[in-house]
Amino acid sequence: MITKDMIMGEIVSNYEGAAAALMSIGMGCISCPASLSESLESAALVHGKDADEVTAYLNQQLGLK
Repeated sequence: MITKDMIMGEIVSNYEGAAAALMSIGMGCISCPASLSESLESAALVHGKDADEVTAYLNQQLGLK
């Protein structure tokens, strides 16, 4: 299960479909160098999104919840 404290790079590397799900909600940060050390919570904040909502969305889209 994905949590908001996980690193973006780890999420994209370890969960198939995560990159596409993130891009579909306007979080194209997956290609940003900061994604290697930035948490999902931080990335959501930068993109003006609620981290809990993004986390729930990812878990739902990837069938993890």
